[in-house]
Amino acid sequence: MDTTLVATIAVAMIFVLMAIGTPVFAALALSGALGIVMIEDLPFLLNRLKSFSFTQSASYTLTVIPLFILMGAFAHHAKVGKRLFSVANKWVGHLPGGLAMAGILTSAGFACTSGSSVATAATVGSVAIPEMKKAGYDPRLAAGSVAAGGVLGVLIPPSVLLIFYAALTEVSAGKMLIAGFVPGILTTVVFMIGVSFIGRTGMNQTARIPATPWGERLRGTIEAWQVLVLFVVVLGGIYLGLVTPTEAGAIGAVAAFLMLLAHRPKNLRSELVESFRSTSATTVMILFTMIGAGIFSYFLTLIQLPHAIAAFVVASDIPPYAVIALLLLVYIPLGMFLDAFSMMVITLPIMFPTVVQLGFDPIWFGILSVKMCEIGLITPPVGLNCFVIAGIDRETSLADVFKGSFWFVLMELFTIILLFCFPIIVTWLPDTMMGR
Repeated sequence: MDTTLVATIAVAMIFVLMAIGTPVFAALALSGALGIVMIEDLPFLLNRLKSFSFTQSASYTLTVIPLFILMGAFAHHAKVGKRLFSVANKWVGHLPGGLAMAGILTSAGFACTSGSSVATAATVGSVAIPEMKKAGYDPRLAAGSVAAGGVLGVLIPPSVLLIFYAALTEVSAGKMLIAGFVPGILTTVVFMIGVSFIGRTGMNQTARIPATPWGERLRGTIEAWQVLVLFVVVLGGIYLGLVTPTEAGAIGAVAAFLMLLAHRPKNLRSELVESFRSTSATTVMILFTMIGAGIFSYFLTLIQLPHAIAAFVVASDIPPYAVIALLLLVYIPLGMFLDAFSMMVITLPIMFPTVVQLGFDPIWFGILSVKMCEIGLITPPVGLNCFVIAGIDRETSLADVFKGSFWFVLMELFTIILLFCFPIIVTWLPDTMMGR
């Protein structure tokens, strides 16, 4: 059967299955399986599936994913987010849009302890939104800023999505993690500058709190010691070449567990069970997505589609940077229907060979891909972070949460343009790593 027709049928089947409510991983797996059968036959498919799940998921690099998620869960129950917001509030709360800035700073800080965007948004949202509403902030700014701040969880290391990209493309996981730090700080700064302008409009202009004395600010900063410890243990160890990302994840999880014990929770057993349960659920979701999308990617490889596209692009007269820009733009419509993990597993087998053949740095392209995935987290109709915030803040409608996040989408695009035009922002820090 003609490969073009088979590819068209398989891709159409994905959207049909998702339209009737089929989970994404199942839609990808079934569509890929159908494509393989049409190209080869059923015995060929069954023979490949015997060991497919094992070969797709039995990667040493992937072991860091549950460790980073567990570290974030322990940090959440140790009330790290609450302490961070208190510190950030003392430093910037009195500025125009100060409480929203504090929420973004808290998101950036908590992202250093958790690799999950949703966990970051949920943790910071439960602390920051009530304070902003009490001060009289526009609910759209309150909800939108926290939803957008949550995307820092997939960029600032330790990031599960960066590890996921490294596993799919076989680039250095340590370099990917380190590469996310400067773009994460840049995104935080851009968000805060944007909020400072928004804070001067409407009801936000009068929503101000008194400035905190300098002495109290400095004393309060000590409360953020947990983030500093985890940051040094995880990122410092990787950057200096002392530990691998997996070893750093294990050490970080143990450190976060000790912080949870030091917090002396009223019901330690319950919080431990919840931490392990959420870690297991998230890890299984990621691996199932990887396996399902891996079957579809194998089908694409079988019909040589990625290599054909790469060869066509390289042989064409399209400027290389224009090709990269077009590849990145594909993530915008995909982000309306798919989660970040699904987008990466579907697109990278096709895009990555093209990026490599054009001679671009795969680390740089990885950060840009993650940034594009971030946009999908705060745009309708899927916008997972916005759904999380709407669940926390029942008084603000989902439509208002999306409206509040719109300005941050523009800020994200501005940041992506900076990273696109100046790749050194991404590549400088990983290029200085020790033990490379």
